[in-house]
Amino acid sequence: MAKPRRWAAISCSHCPFESKDAQRHLLQSLADAGDRYGTLTDFVMLGDLIEGAAGSVHPDEYEHTLFDEYEAAANYLEAIRAVLPDDCRLHWCLGNHDANLTVNDSRRTNKATRRLIHWDQSPWQDIFGRWQQYPYRKPTPNDTEGALLIGQCCFTHGWQAGVHSDQNESLQIAWALGGWSHLLFVRGHTHATRDVTQAMKNPTTPLPWYYCNAGTCGPLNPPYAHRLWTMWQPGLMWGECQDHHRQSRFPGKCWDAHLQLLGGGD
Repeated sequence: MAKPRRWAAISCSHCPFESKDAQRHLLQSLADAGDRYGTLTDFVMLGDLIEGAAGSVHPDEYEHTLFDEYEAAANYLEAIRAVLPDDCRLHWCLGNHDANLTVNDSRRTNKATRRLIHWDQSPWQDIFGRWQQYPYRKPTPNDTEGALLIGQCCFTHGWQAGVHSDQNESLQIAWALGGWSHLLFVRGHTHATRDVTQAMKNPTTPLPWYYCNAGTCGPLNPPYAHRLWTMWQPGLMWGECQDHHRQSRFPGKCWDAHLQLLGGGD
């Protein structure tokens, strides 16, 4: 049997507004990962690495530039890469804030210069280029490029932000991927952490899918989200899974995962 894949995942750093406290806890946890969990084979940034504020529809609210955002994001990724094994696979599932800088929306980026301001055209393109990037696109039966699948573990940024969005999206994506049992869906987007939870059809009937949420590594008290602060937490998801190319080869649930909280925030 092939060696298991060992992964870690975070979400929503929103550089240049990343939480320095959460980052310190994250880097220390990753540096200690080998002794606690074995050598990591994969690290997943679940999206909203970049705030995108310099491309906002309200540009006067921010004084920094898009280059400032890219520099902060590149430094963030490099700090993570420095504490990971050299052969660890690096994944970046784009989030809505990341994608806002590339979408066809003249209120955010000008059509004539949109390609030129992409992070892959920045001075830090080599750093961003080390990370496999997955588009911000909700998986459908005919298009699953927006999801990273490692064994039975599926990683996306997330689209909905309601109370039940973790479960709702896990069910939607499960069917898009073929409806195989025992899938675990790892997401962010809502900034609210959630440890591994089994989906339920009703209060007494479990379904054969699971979901979790890595929370946020960004600011915990931004003024635009004052109604949500009590729900937000910085988190790091850890997991281990068997890796097969076909879901039909799994005899049952072949993964384990858990949430680690990353202390306070700035």
